[in-house]
This record gives sequence, C-alpha cells and structure tokens, in this order.
Amino acid sequence: MKDARLLKRERFSPLTYLALAAALLMTMILCICVGSVPIKLSDTVTAVWNALWGLPVPENIAKNIILNVRLPRVLCVTLAGAALSISGAAMQGLLRNPLADGSTMGVSSGAALGAIIAIAAGFTLPGFAYGGVMVSAMVFAFGSLMLILSLAYLLDHSLATTSIILIGVIFTMFISSIISLVITFSNDHTRSLSFWTMGSFSGVNYDQALLLCGALILCGGILIRFSPELNAFAIGEENARHIGVNIRRVKLIVLITVSVLTGVCVSIAGTVSFVGLIMPHIARMLVGPNHKRLLPASLFSGAIFLLLADLTARTLLSPIELPIGVVTSIVGAVAFVIIFYRTRKGGR
Repeated sequence: MKDARLLKRERFSPLTYLALAAALLMTMILCICVGSVPIKLSDTVTAVWNALWGLPVPENIAKNIILNVRLPRVLCVTLAGAALSISGAAMQGLLRNPLADGSTMGVSSGAALGAIIAIAAGFTLPGFAYGGVMVSAMVFAFGSLMLILSLAYLLDHSLATTSIILIGVIFTMFISSIISLVITFSNDHTRSLSFWTMGSFSGVNYDQALLLCGALILCGGILIRFSPELNAFAIGEENARHIGVNIRRVKLIVLITVSVLTGVCVSIAGTVSFVGLIMPHIARMLVGPNHKRLLPASLFSGAIFLLLADLTARTLLSPIELPIGVVTSIVGAVAFVIIFYRTRKGGR
C-alpha cells in the first residue's frame, strides 16, 4: 500500500503550471537570443511577434537568423523535449519502474536503426525529403515494440513489467551492435550517421516542427486520457485489474503511443537519451505522482531541459556544435546513478 499512500500525496498548485509556462517561455527566448551571433532581446521579440501576427519584419541579419534558423530549431527542441518526457513519464507509470523510458524499452534503438538504414540506403518519399527517414523510424519503432512484446508474452503470458524491461534492455544492446555494423559499411555517410546517432537539431525546419506538434497533440492527448489507468497501475497490476482496468489493452495502447512519439522524435533529431528518464522525476517532485498532473508537468520540464541542453551544445565550444546527445548523456548518467541509488536505498 506504499504506492497508494504516495499517490494521495499532493504538492500541486495551479501556480506551478503558471511558473513552468513562464520558465519555458523565458527559456525559449533565451535560446533564440543566445548563440554564435548574439541578438538583442528587443529584436527577437519584435521579429517573433511581427511574424506571428503577419506584420512586416525589419530586414536585417537578425531577421534571417531568428526566423530561418533559431526559431524553427527552438520549436523542434521544445516539442521533442516535451514528447520524450511525457513518454518517459507514461512508461514509468505503466511499468512501475523509475528507470523505465523509451530507451529502456528498446523503442528508441529500433527507431534509430530504421532511420539509419533509410539514410544509408537513400530512401526518400516523393515530395517529402525526410519522409523516408521518418516513416522508416516509426515502422522500426513499432516493429521493435511488437517484437519485444511478443518475446515477453512467450516468456510470461501476463506481460509482467520485469519481463518487458529485461527483454527491452537486451534488445537495445543487440540493436546497438547492428547500428554500428550499418555505420561501418556506410562509408559515404559515416560521419553524418555517427553525428546523427548522438542527436542533433541542426537544420530542422518549420515542417518538422509541425509534424512534431501534430504527433505531440495526438499522442500526448491519448496518454493524458489514460491518466486514471496509469494511476491504477501505481497500486499494482492485480489491484488495477480488480477495479476494472483492462491491463493488456492499456499496456498496448500506451506502448504503441510511446513508440509513435519516439519514432517521430528520433527521425528528426536522432537519438537523444535520458530526457524521458530524468525529467519525469523532476516533475514528480513538483506536482506529485498523480498522472493527471504529472504528465502535463512532464511536458514543460522536458521541453525546458532539452532547450538548455541544446543551448549548451551550441555555445559551449562555439563555433563547434556538440551533439545534443552528448550533453543529455553526461547529465543523464549522473542522474541515472542517483535515481538507481535512491531506488535501491528506498527498497531496503
């Protein structure tokens, strides 16, 4: 009953969302202003405001940098961070494991393999330059999910969370070796693929931001819709079943939704690790474990974290840009150890 008592613990206030929204807005503005070419705050606000309302934007260097480079990048980073974070929060709630996210399930690795194969093979869709990579990433993410669930079902017909996580970890290790093999034999794309596997938002555009936004609205809405069921999982699968939750149906819908979100993010930015692992814990500290509040809070916290990580990647060694996955992995590795330590300590 420990989880049930935790679920009742509330630390929520409407001001929390307001503070998170304000923090996100300020972080977005900061990321637009700061870079290899500093831009005045007034120029940034004027350019974005006028573009938003269809007003003429003064012609200068700042206009091109803001509207053509930094704004689409900031939008994509914001949406990807929100998508990865809410996916991680949903996975942790579903599996009742603080170390679970899309990467743990092997979905990210599967999506990365699909995208890399599409890039190496030059697979594209007519009239949709990066459509081939996106479709391939989503197909492989979904296929990986089905394979992991099938193997878990063969081992345990109840689809126990421990079985799913164990197979997901093994699958991730296997796919990583396949990715290395594909990169080794893709001489013409070796550098771009190696950089891409570590994550990068360089060169993103408004079309990709629109795709991310659509995926986040659809899939994020589905995950929030299943907040009561995720709360029920907090008291155990058997208890959730006794109160009328269709365990297998909820698991399948949540896992498929997470795979779609992960596939879209990976196809656009490559592999960005640890966002879905770390930020749900930060959000949980702010609003408590109730998924009706945790999932929306995870959207904000994930977006803010990835924006700051991207800003660090762009500016730390300017004009050289670091892969964003390097930054998130460094922070995530430390957080992973802390979370694991607290989990083991709390279990004693």
